Amino acid sequence: MTVLVLNCGSSSIKYQLIDPDGPARLAKGIVERIGEDGGVPDHAAALRQVAAELERDCGPLAELGLAAVGHRIVHGGDRFAEPTLVDDDVERVIEQLAPLAPLHNPPGLTALRLARRELPDVPHVAVFDTAFHQTLPPVAYTYAVERDLAARYGVRRYGFHGTSVSYVSRAAAELLGRDPDDTNLVVLHLGNGASATAVRGGRSVDTSMGLTPLEGLVMGTRTGDIDPGALFYLHREAGLSVDDLDRLTNRSSGLLGLAGANDLREVHRMAKAGDQAAQLARELYCYRIRHYVGAYLAVLGRAHAIVFTAGVGENDSWVRSHSLAGLRQFGVEVDHVRNSFTSSRAQVISPDEADVAVLVVPTDEELEIARQAAGLVEAAPA
Repeated sequence: MTVLVLNCGSSSIKYQLIDPDGPARLAKGIVERIGEDGGVPDHAAALRQVAAELERDCGPLAELGLAAVGHRIVHGGDRFAEPTLVDDDVERVIEQLAPLAPLHNPPGLTALRLARRELPDVPHVAVFDTAFHQTLPPVAYTYAVERDLAARYGVRRYGFHGTSVSYVSRAAAELLGRDPDDTNLVVLHLGNGASATAVRGGRSVDTSMGLTPLEGLVMGTRTGDIDPGALFYLHREAGLSVDDLDRLTNRSSGLLGLAGANDLREVHRMAKAGDQAAQLARELYCYRIRHYVGAYLAVLGRAHAIVFTAGVGENDSWVRSHSLAGLRQFGVEVDHVRNSFTSSRAQVISPDEADVAVLVVPTDEELEIARQAAGLVEAAPA
């Protein structure tokens, strides 16, 4: 069973052609820096590039014998808790949820519509990043706002990066030699978007992103946690409109707003060259991670491991060591020799005697999406 997976982020599209039972990677690639200098102008252009690369490597899309196309969709609201076969009604609901994930649902929907148009006879399956966090208890997902208003508009914590966290949690338990149902983890998904999740026994019990992917950690262009009063203040005193504030918090803040670059590799280069703004930006980035790690150790009571994953988490040893600095008294420590190695395989980077293991586990959202899409198609009535 061959599945084409389209994983649309806010500034990239990753694609893979996968046999989920293998898993054989028949083709894979990524289009990065969408909408940025040196990149393609938008997600529609990126999808055309993906189609051209697939045709070059594997032949015309219509002749690939696909069992399904799996799509990563960031926000499913309270409407979608499982992988879902896409029809026009599902498309409309995803579009309605766009205000909750303005950087992600629109490009994901663009890819979905273009792919359905190109491959109308292939089942298309939406896999939602919010689904894994449907296990959050009310005390974790409830905001202290007027109850009736919250219920009417669905104002609550949903959480994101769930597809990644689901995969990584199982892989981390396997690396530890433990049953996932008896493993407690703090999973740090660090990329252009970043989140922390407390996982107890394979279930999400708290997570840093909220109603939208804006809350929590410092990100490439997003503020993460900010006093809402600061936005009211900017509206009154600086004359910023709601749309201005939306752009500010989602598109021009985070590392970009602090240092002038949203790519941590560039922030590191600037910091090493003596740029004080860049130095503060990366210190703040790590401080916010450490803040959430401490909180989630308290939530879990007992953690078996802290897990780094995604582009920054898997490749940035500086961020890993500085994010966990000062936590030795909590049983958390990084072995600097082990941490210096970059591997495509899961690895332990804490000392053998550490009470809490520190792991680097490469995520595989595409494989997780392919498995969920294939499982749904196989289970569907003929």
